[in-house]
Amino acid sequence: MGKTLAEKIIAAHNVDGAAEVSAGDLVTVNVDVVMANDVTAPIAIESFNAIGVGEVFDRNRVMLVPSHFAPNKDIKSAEQTRTLTRFAELQVLEHRFQVGRAGIEHVVLPERGLVLPGDLVVGGDSHTCTYGALGAFATGMGSTDIGFAMATGKTWLKVPETMKFVYYGERQPWVYSKDMILRTIGEITVDGALYRSMEFTGPGVAALNMSERFTMTNMVIEAGGKCGFIPFDEVTREYVEARATRPYTPFFADDDARYVSVHEFDLSEMEPQVACPYSPDNVHPISQIKPEKVDQVFIGSCTNGRFEDMAIVADILQRTGREFHPDVRVMIIPGSQAVYLDMLRQGWLELFTLAGAAVSTSTCGPCLGGHMGVLAADEVCVSTSNRNFRGRMGHRDARVFLANPAVAAASAIMGRLAHPDEL
Repeated sequence: MGKTLAEKIIAAHNVDGAAEVSAGDLVTVNVDVVMANDVTAPIAIESFNAIGVGEVFDRNRVMLVPSHFAPNKDIKSAEQTRTLTRFAELQVLEHRFQVGRAGIEHVVLPERGLVLPGDLVVGGDSHTCTYGALGAFATGMGSTDIGFAMATGKTWLKVPETMKFVYYGERQPWVYSKDMILRTIGEITVDGALYRSMEFTGPGVAALNMSERFTMTNMVIEAGGKCGFIPFDEVTREYVEARATRPYTPFFADDDARYVSVHEFDLSEMEPQVACPYSPDNVHPISQIKPEKVDQVFIGSCTNGRFEDMAIVADILQRTGREFHPDVRVMIIPGSQAVYLDMLRQGWLELFTLAGAAVSTSTCGPCLGGHMGVLAADEVCVSTSNRNFRGRMGHRDARVFLANPAVAAASAIMGRLAHPDEL
């Protein structure tokens, strides 16, 4: 019986040297990259210090990125960031990340070539699964496990079963990978892939650019997935070759690999999707949703904060000549400083500002209800982020609708949930 991507990558990292592993096996593996952020790293560092090894397993493979409450929003967040900075200095970590020089970890690490195809990555953040777009096995773990991985370069895991998702047909206007993954989560629900690997394949996936691929694998955790994959191809190769900081080995699923289920989607019949409160699986086509009045629109996050996402918004503003509705707070936050600079060079900072948006330095901020966009009771927000659970972005009675950047931009212009065609 053939092997899935998850099984192949785990087998290649198995410390026991077994040539093959199968779903359900408990294995200890070597890790290529260990990552944590300003929320999870301080606890991981405590765990690391308790082990007593003194030095991290590899100064080039441990990466600590302040992103969630950075720039520091209060004294507590400042203390957390200082903990990361001091630890990085003490351990002489090769890759230093700081406000003004980095951004959101799931945008920064791929764009700097620090996560590569075939890697096994563990991160102190649930959206570590984003790196599966590169063909890496990447999964989030608790801070104690991250501390152990920083010390030893190893972790243990159960080999996940794999679900396969096939997308075909020509995409309709205003339909992006965000709609593809929302539609998928809507079908299988938020626990439909619990502790499973999700392989995304088919001509509809092959046609996606890297930005859209990251969006898709980013939301694997919203279906309960352990990890997600998009097969390595020429699109991946072109992206990686321009950035890779070390050699890499891509892996490929066997043609006769065993999948617990296979799901197919016809993109020619798909319209923009919206996840309504209060769950990422409460998904409906936008044509079936009441046009709610909107108080805030957030465009950014590790889901849709890349250059190509900002290009969608800029294109809509330039083509229509419109401004954002005066009653809507519009927050546009690039996923990294590199994206910010690209926006600057394109003239989009001026475009977005003149249209009425607050354009910020890179941060996770509003996505987790941290800062720079917290919602009040009964407010409505259209967000390009990944979660809309009750209380996720602020008050528990606020309501968040998840959508692609085009729908978000149209809603910001119209002052209500809107389809881009309305412009």
